[in-house]
Amino acid sequence: KELDVSESLCGGSASGKTTVARKIIEALDVPWVVLLSIDSFYKVLSPEEQMLAARNDYNFDHPDAFDFDLLTHTLRKLKQGKSVKIPVYDFTTHGRQKEWKTVYGASVIIFEGIMSFADKALLQLLDMKIFVETDSDIRLVRRLRRDITERGRDIEGVIKQYNKFVKPAFEQYIEPTMRLADLVVPRGGGNMVAIDLIVQHVHSQLEERELSVRAALASAHQAQPLPQTLSVVESTPQVRGMHTIIRNKETSRDEFIFYSKRLMRLLIERALSFLPSQVHVVQTPQGEDYEGRSFHGKRITGVSILRAGETMEPALRAVCKDVRIGKILIQTNQDTGEPELHYLRLPKDISEDYVILMDCTVSTGAAAMMAVRVLLDHDVQEDKILLVSLLMAEMGVHSVAYAFPQVKIITTAVDKKVNDVFHIIPGIGNFGDRYFGTDAPPDWSDEDIDKPSY
Repeated sequence: KELDVSESLCGGSASGKTTVARKIIEALDVPWVVLLSIDSFYKVLSPEEQMLAARNDYNFDHPDAFDFDLLTHTLRKLKQGKSVKIPVYDFTTHGRQKEWKTVYGASVIIFEGIMSFADKALLQLLDMKIFVETDSDIRLVRRLRRDITERGRDIEGVIKQYNKFVKPAFEQYIEPTMRLADLVVPRGGGNMVAIDLIVQHVHSQLEERELSVRAALASAHQAQPLPQTLSVVESTPQVRGMHTIIRNKETSRDEFIFYSKRLMRLLIERALSFLPSQVHVVQTPQGEDYEGRSFHGKRITGVSILRAGETMEPALRAVCKDVRIGKILIQTNQDTGEPELHYLRLPKDISEDYVILMDCTVSTGAAAMMAVRVLLDHDVQEDKILLVSLLMAEMGVHSVAYAFPQVKIITTAVDKKVNDVFHIIPGIGNFGDRYFGTDAPPDWSDEDIDKPSY
């Protein structure tokens, strides 16, 4: 099921499409909006085409100049909530850079480009089509300024390319597609009335679809084998016994806390075994060499999803000296049922760290996925994130692994089901309320994202 709204901005070169897109993003006030540009999907040029481009004799304004197969595949994956690799195009060398940019699924995807409406398969993926209309003289002046100052072109070359390719392409391929648009925006980014209408339409589409992240996740990945990125602590009689105690509704709060802490320690120790290590030779007091291991990385940072995840911090501190701690507060919107980010405090330079993301229970995975997205937004590498949880539902495991296939998932047990209100079955109850001794609300959530603890 597609969880987002995708809209496309088409128009002539330098018509103001990117400006309109950025103003829409500012006004939307929706987390995780992706701006995708068709400029990233220029085809790789052959040596002969490179020579033509150097002489301003290659037509970059023709549909054949774009890799629509890759573009359609990329947009489809984004709409499915998957991460994608976006090529980075260098306009100075007319080629793709070696490193591609990673982009993750979003609530709204805005796609802009001169040929946004030129491919039938691409059109089928768009929920809203917008044409940005700007006077041709203004577009020419903008293109001259951009290509000379930003792309290192000379004025003669820009004018030659404009007259030979840009203007004819607009008249043949771009202007006729205006009839496909749901909305035409005259004057580009200066038309705030049109931008407000677009924002209202996107919000109404999100509401009409009644996008429930949890409901969508509940229907996905059923009857599939558990992913290889999952590691479950061995179910020894000792581990099984501790689960028996903390799952028992009659267990006192003191015993619940004691045995939860024991399980947390085992869980954190298990998670640390997946961190990279290297050979480290030391000398013993007897003067002999001992070939051991040491952590091979810059730092380890723990990030707890408040409030229940905070209870795992002492176990992490007990085994990782001088570990840094960050916190994320995610609460459920009582009107939409969606998880929302309310508070964030992360250590500086976290992008260089291995991050242990802590939450005590994960049912649908909605809160965990939002937390992972927050870390990715702060440039933490996906393969350096370890999600640890005392108890997870199969649905939550599949959802996190599906969206973030490089995140390592570690838990002490996986339960098969969630019920109609997304509680883990047989489950453990509301971990935060049982641990802190607070009363659970009638609509408590296993993921404990309903209220903070101050």
